[in-house]
Amino acid sequence: MYFAVVALTMFILPVGCTAIAHYLDPARSLVELTGAWFVFWGVGVRLMLAGMRQISQPGFTAQEIFRLNGDEAAPIVRELGFANLATGVAGVLSLKFSTFVVPVAIMGAIFYSAAGFLHLREQLRSGNETLAMVSDFFLALVLAAFLALHSLAA
Repeated sequence: MYFAVVALTMFILPVGCTAIAHYLDPARSLVELTGAWFVFWGVGVRLMLAGMRQISQPGFTAQEIFRLNGDEAAPIVRELGFANLATGVAGVLSLKFSTFVVPVAIMGAIFYSAAGFLHLREQLRSGNETLAMVSDFFLALVLAAFLALHSLAA
């Protein structure tokens, strides 16, 4: 289930929505469409779902991602969950409020870059942690490219 959620929200749905939106409105900038849909799905929906799970089931993130056993990590994971939920809500709202796209892309690029490097430092990554690392770096790269191209066009 974790793989499906990551694949859908961080690649399949944003690419599909970008392609459909570009097909329906070819005059609209492909850079702006890519930014909008990756922010909505990859930052918005992905972090909202992660945040809700971290708040309600902190053990999954603690055990499956960080390999921490016991309840000591639960308060920290829940706090991460609220931060992810807040960022995710801003990402989802970016579809309605286009002025949110760039700030949320900046937040997402910073978050996903940092998370990717933290996962990279781990010598013995679990499968889920490796998936998290690869998807974190992928989205950080997409968001950074969007921000760079957006700033050149501005």
